[in-house]
Amino acid sequence: MRTLSLARIAAQAEGLVLRRHARRIIVQAVMGAVAVIFVVCALALAHFAGWLALVSVVAPVYAALIVLGVDIVIAAIFGVLAMRSSPDRIEREAILVRDQAKQQLAIAAATASTLAPVARLMGLRHVSGLVIGALATRYLTPRR
Repeated sequence: MRTLSLARIAAQAEGLVLRRHARRIIVQAVMGAVAVIFVVCALALAHFAGWLALVSVVAPVYAALIVLGVDIVIAAIFGVLAMRSSPDRIEREAILVRDQAKQQLAIAAATASTLAPVARLMGLRHVSGLVIGALATRYLTPRR
């Protein structure tokens, strides 16, 4: 009974953690959206200021074309940098841990499904196959 109570408490705590995490992400997204609006306005003003500075040197059409060219070069640089993005060391390690956990879970499930009939034959009807599988997995699989 204590195990079920602890599992229920853990599930409730996990639900609370997930709700609070989702709320934090939503607040961050809203604040980020407001920041993006101000950055876009600042960039528009910087473009206008650059155009005004160029107009005193060249014709307005050429000033606009120069600003456009600079924008295309900057966009190309950031586009190339964005395409080169790859998983970092922490992400690769997390993927490895996830894959190992899934493999161990598959072994535990296979062990439980094979040992459950043996437990029933031995008269251990009250012992769950998962418990036997977990114990067998713990003691029969090699440690890393």
